[in-house]
Amino acid sequence: MSKKDIWEQMLTAKTSRRAFLAGTAAFSCSALLGASSEFKALFERAQAGMLTPEDEYILNKAENIIYTTCLQCNTGCAIKAKFQDGILTKIDGNAYSPWTMNPHPAYKTKIRDSEKIDGAICPKGQAGIQTYYDPYRIRKVLKRAGKRGENKWISIPFDQAVEEIVNGGKLFSHVSGEEDRVVEGLKDLWAIRDPKLAKDMASHINKIRSEKDKGKKQDLVKEFQAKFQNDLSGMIDPDHPDLGPKNNQFVFWWGRLKDGRGDLIKRFTLDSFGSNNAHGHTTVCQGSLYFSGKAMSEQWGYDDSKNAMTWVNGKKFYWQAELENAEFVIFVGANVFEANYGPPVRCQRIIDGINTGRLKYAVLDPRFSKAASKAWKWVPAIPGKDTAVAMGMIRWIIENKRYDEKYLVNANKGAAKASGEPTWSNAPWLIKIVKGKPTVFLRSHEVGFAKTEAQKDGKQYINEKFVVIRNGEMVEVDPNDEKEAVYGDLFVDTEIQGIKVKSVMQLLYEESTARSLTEWANQAGVTTSVIEELAKEFTSHGKKAVVDIHRGVSQHTNGFYNVLAWNTLNLLNGNYDYQGGFISKSEYTSNGSKKGQAFNISKHNKKLSPFGTTIIRTGTKYEDSTLFSGYPAKRPWFPLISDIYQEVVPSAMDMYPYQVKSLFLYMGSPVYSLPAGQAVIDTLSDVNKIPMFVTFDITVGETSTYSDYIIPDLTYMERWEMHGSHPSIPYKVMPIRQPAAKPLTEAVTVFNQEMPASLESFLLSVAEKMNLPGFGANGFGDNVPLTHSDHLYLKQVANIATDGTPVPDADDEEVRVFMESRRHLPKSVFDPDRWKAACGDAYWRKVIYVLNRGGRFEDFASAWDGNKVKNKYGVMVNMYMEKTAQVKNSMTGKNFSGIATFIPEVRDCADQAVNDEDSGYGLTLITNKVIQHTKSRTAANYWLLAIEPENSVLVSSSDAKALGLRDGDKVKITSASCPDGIWKLGAQGDKILSGKVSITEGMRPGVVSFSLGSGHFANGSHDIVIDGTTIKGDERRSRGIHANVAMRVDPVLKNTGLQDVVGGSICFYDTKVKLVKI
Repeated sequence: MSKKDIWEQMLTAKTSRRAFLAGTAAFSCSALLGASSEFKALFERAQAGMLTPEDEYILNKAENIIYTTCLQCNTGCAIKAKFQDGILTKIDGNAYSPWTMNPHPAYKTKIRDSEKIDGAICPKGQAGIQTYYDPYRIRKVLKRAGKRGENKWISIPFDQAVEEIVNGGKLFSHVSGEEDRVVEGLKDLWAIRDPKLAKDMASHINKIRSEKDKGKKQDLVKEFQAKFQNDLSGMIDPDHPDLGPKNNQFVFWWGRLKDGRGDLIKRFTLDSFGSNNAHGHTTVCQGSLYFSGKAMSEQWGYDDSKNAMTWVNGKKFYWQAELENAEFVIFVGANVFEANYGPPVRCQRIIDGINTGRLKYAVLDPRFSKAASKAWKWVPAIPGKDTAVAMGMIRWIIENKRYDEKYLVNANKGAAKASGEPTWSNAPWLIKIVKGKPTVFLRSHEVGFAKTEAQKDGKQYINEKFVVIRNGEMVEVDPNDEKEAVYGDLFVDTEIQGIKVKSVMQLLYEESTARSLTEWANQAGVTTSVIEELAKEFTSHGKKAVVDIHRGVSQHTNGFYNVLAWNTLNLLNGNYDYQGGFISKSEYTSNGSKKGQAFNISKHNKKLSPFGTTIIRTGTKYEDSTLFSGYPAKRPWFPLISDIYQEVVPSAMDMYPYQVKSLFLYMGSPVYSLPAGQAVIDTLSDVNKIPMFVTFDITVGETSTYSDYIIPDLTYMERWEMHGSHPSIPYKVMPIRQPAAKPLTEAVTVFNQEMPASLESFLLSVAEKMNLPGFGANGFGDNVPLTHSDHLYLKQVANIATDGTPVPDADDEEVRVFMESRRHLPKSVFDPDRWKAACGDAYWRKVIYVLNRGGRFEDFASAWDGNKVKNKYGVMVNMYMEKTAQVKNSMTGKNFSGIATFIPEVRDCADQAVNDEDSGYGLTLITNKVIQHTKSRTAANYWLLAIEPENSVLVSSSDAKALGLRDGDKVKITSASCPDGIWKLGAQGDKILSGKVSITEGMRPGVVSFSLGSGHFANGSHDIVIDGTTIKGDERRSRGIHANVAMRVDPVLKNTGLQDVVGGSICFYDTKVKLVKI
């Protein structure tokens, strides 16, 4: 029976859930009791459609269901929120979505049919009810009544908070020691407000940065000062104009954020306020995974700002395995049954593959995970050195000629097209070798080919091309030429007209032969036979063998190159865009940028162009800055990447490159989530370092406890977001998070409209108070308002509905159900007239059609194009990254490598080895996930705590024996950075990093681990005082251990954890520790 047939059979079943459960119970007892005549009668009534209201299961009626999207973790499963008398009663999976049902039904399936079928979700998803109904939810604005971190608060009116944050003043005169401290408000930082002025300043600053001569650069600075002399008071430092305007001293920082809210925040911060400091959390999750993807996806193309060909359009993204059709997978640092985006969507496809015999897989992980329990082979490699396995495999594959030569010889788009390949690589391209080191690609005009002139928008430029060798002859390469197919020899080591060159594939081979197979195995802590067996199996399934990696590979000081090595194995297999291969995500877009979409949400009545240097020094080379004064820089610069979570607060602490005066933090808890986060507490506690700190939170959390103001926010059950997809999902999708449960925060008035206190209402109120452009009656242009968040979000849903072929209009019955299912929501949230006006009559029924299904999901059968995926990455994949190789480490002045390489030691930001073993710290500390927890936010779910009341420290039996430990013993974790094993919480005292030992055969000796989600000191776990009343904490939330603070501090920076200076990852798996028995 096909998967489609299975779904059709499920849809045609008439029984209700209650009848189904009764039936299964009857069948299980039939041997003893016989068939139940009562059940038989019920079943017959169900089949005939004659159930009475008493018979029916009301939570399976579409009128009691709102389809939305989970956020208990970042997987974002589509869910059904089920209500009884307006009370959120149950959460189940939304079967329209490939996350929770395989196969998922056709999108056209009527909601009367889908209401009967629930998809699969994990325990966290089911427990989301307790996130929404958390007794420690904040409902009103809290302002601190004591010093930061003392946990003394007063509740204040929403309008007062807006007034104070905008206008500043002696805001904390009631706090001892702060009586005369004046805080600058947002109005004081909104310095440059004229879009034309901002654009002119930015243009001149680009000239300053582009000038390489130090004297001429200084002359350009003086020109800037003369040209803009009347506006220099708006600059952070007129002597360093490239730092930008004072606007940049306002920083908006976030943890988990999705489109919708993300678009509102960026509109507020970048387009309206004119700060270039809007930064996310990418590097605390798997930064080097994302940014290696960005490097590998850079394309050779025209850059209008430079009027030249260069590397452009690199995407901040990554690939994952397509598991529906894969035959062999190597999971590396990927906990697919318990985390890893995520169990509902990936587990069912893996288990299906195992059960049918289609799939076998290997797991590289120092911990014996649930995925390892089903694996063909478990390989507990040394953390951070698993890349030695990849390099050994690369050597074996090349030497045994098991690579996909037909794919790799394709040097351009034309060759790929002729070969029937959806992608191609630069494996045959020639690299110039200078002093024995690879540098940049050889340009064709350097070896006798004529320069090719081209024109764009009336501007002339040189279309630089590259070179390969084919059968001993040079051939010119235009990578984007679709008509002329160019193929290249893979292994080239020669000299052309006095220029030493090697092919990229040759460079890769040389990297792999830097060690013997035995040496690679010894580095990884595995046997040679393991590498050979993995390589042989990997090359025995054609395109349907794939490596799938995640943060276990990424979050190391060598993370960027670890990822490159494993991704390069997929290049050798030529499996990009193939069924069972390596694929990227595909989404319906909400921004309205495509032809035929309903609204372009970037429209703005007076958009500013942010300029200057970001607080985390992204997008700009240190050498181009006026701050350049040789190496090392004061802190690392990151010209190739963004969203470096761990750098925001330490940079503010060092006031480098300038002071942060107002910091907003949304849905993030860096105090809890960041490794080596002690300095975060120290900085946030110091009002002189960051004078104003505002957080948006649903409880008083580990980080918001140090803030000046906490703005009460909505949970994921009460708000909008366009969640997006993940790379393992081959379908084009867009799950939508929409208001399902009524808001529990207080009602406030903004732009003369009532709305719940939240992130949205606060930003809108600030915009109203400051008269920020891009908001108000003409926010989207003449007579197109942005005075309510619905004005944005409903337009985005309309865009999703009209991306490509528009969805159908909802019929009258769907409209009726849509209205009825929202009967419990207040008008401040669901006002049909406001919603309809926001998206327009023409799109209203299409919007209803999409929202009735919880988003837009491509049909199951539509994902495939023969043996390939339909939604393709479809362009060049870089084996060598010239753009990366041209960047210097700002702490050393040395260029980064442009190709996968093995870096054996843990390194600090100045590229010096960090060795704490000589000081007695002999165990490597790692972390892991369990399915019932998600970092900082699930300890409030008591159903989940019932599964496991607290976590433990996982220790191998051999290590436990050596340390004299028994199961259940209590130990303290110490490190060179945290020798006393104490988390110093400032005004809240200390917390010992202690936990119970769990002895297991499932840990590599020398490695210990703890699961994330436990060991809280806030989030309802301890007492706080609000308006003079003590709110007692619940000690269940504080149980267990959270040892991130023990992770290694970078010895050069001293206030930041170890990090990958190329890919940006903060390091979770590079710390050496001791276990001290208590």
